[in-house]
Amino acid sequence: MPKQSRHTNRKGRPPRKGGTQGKGAVRREKPVAEPAVQMTGGKTAFPKPGNMLYPLPAVMVSCQDEEGNPNIITVAWAGTICSDPPMLSISVRKERYSYDIIRRTGEFTVNLTTEALARVTDWCGVRSGRDYDKFKETGLTPVPGEAVGCPSIQESPVSLECKVEQVLELGTHDMFVARVVNVLADESLMDEKGRFRLDKADLICYSHGEYFTLGKKCGSFGFSVRRKR
Repeated sequence: MPKQSRHTNRKGRPPRKGGTQGKGAVRREKPVAEPAVQMTGGKTAFPKPGNMLYPLPAVMVSCQDEEGNPNIITVAWAGTICSDPPMLSISVRKERYSYDIIRRTGEFTVNLTTEALARVTDWCGVRSGRDYDKFKETGLTPVPGEAVGCPSIQESPVSLECKVEQVLELGTHDMFVARVVNVLADESLMDEKGRFRLDKADLICYSHGEYFTLGKKCGSFGFSVRRKR
C-alpha cells in the first residue's frame, strides 16, 4: 500500500479547508470578538459610561504665580453654575502646570476664544508652561488684571476675572468653583444702542477632540412660547 501523503487523505483527495477530515468532523470557527458597542432601540450603547456632553466652550485660562510669571492653559471642562452671584467652574488635572498656581493664588481669568485664536488656543493646551513662556511664544498680549492679580488676554473678545471659592477634588480633574468679579469685553461687540452682541465675536467650541465655529441661529430664549405677531 502506497504511503499516504500528508497533503492527501486516505482516498487520495486533499483534506477539506479548515483542517477537518472525514464525515461528521466538527469545523473549528474563529472566536467572534464582542462588538465595541451594542445597539439598543436605534441608539448605540457604549460598553461603559463616559462623559459625552458636547459641545463645550474652548477657553484660554490665564493665571500668574507669586513671582509675577503668567501662564495660559486651555480648558474645555468649563461652565456656568450660577447667575446670582455670577459663578463658573473650570476643571483641571492636578498634573497641569497651572493647577498649583490657581490653587495657591485663588485667582484666574477665563478668556473666550475665536476662530482667529483657534491655533494658539490649541497650542496652549498641548504645551506646558513648565517649558514655554506662552505669552511670548504665541504673541498674545497680557493685560494687567483689574480685580485680580493675573492678566487677561487682549486678543480675547471677552475676559472673565475670577476668584476661587471652592475646590472639589473629583477624580481625574479637580473643579475650581469661582465667582466672576469682573468682566472685560471688546468695545466692537457693543452696538449703537449699547447692546452686547456676543454673536458677532466668531466664538469657537470644542467637541470630542475637534474645534468648531458656531453655526446659524435657530432660535432665542423663549421663542417656543412667544406669541406670533
